[in-house]
Amino acid sequence: MSRELRGRANGDSVLLPRDLGVISPCAEAWETPFGFCLAKMAPKAKKEAVPPKTEAKAKALKAKKAVLKGVHSHKKKKIRTSPTFRRPKTLRLRRQPKYPRKSAPRRNKLDHYAIIKFPLTTESAMKKIEDNNTLVFIVDVKANKHQIKQAVKKLYDIDVAKVNTLIRPDGEKKAYVRLAPDYDALDVANKIGII
Repeated sequence: MSRELRGRANGDSVLLPRDLGVISPCAEAWETPFGFCLAKMAPKAKKEAVPPKTEAKAKALKAKKAVLKGVHSHKKKKIRTSPTFRRPKTLRLRRQPKYPRKSAPRRNKLDHYAIIKFPLTTESAMKKIEDNNTLVFIVDVKANKHQIKQAVKKLYDIDVAKVNTLIRPDGEKKAYVRLAPDYDALDVANKIGII
């Protein structure tokens, strides 16, 4: 076949003259009035073949490592002695709301000034101040001993040793606030203006 193959390129196929007598029609070639038309085959991308030796070597090394490590686990079956099964406590994430359900947080109405209403100045209260180093206050009925202690500390700048409370028959809450030994109830009462 000395004559040069000259074809007309038509998109992705090549047209060969009929008189060449080179090709018989097949899947990639078909006959046209001008000659045989050959479909251009896209060149196949060469796959980088991993040499079988290196692959086998890596596999062998992996197996060797596993054998050297050995199996040290002992699976123990848990003996269940009760028919009840409690679900284990799992992680519960905090909610991440898209927007706050309240436009502004509620104001704490039970602040230090609301907790302590007024000091008592009765005879028995005065006796407590003199004898027991204790001040007597009428406080909010919803306040607890910790809150009363913190309120007295904040308002009068004194240390409190102990707080006793009772609810009077008229529904008010009375608090006996015993001061720390390094504070004198008489001086504090004078400063407050009870006496």
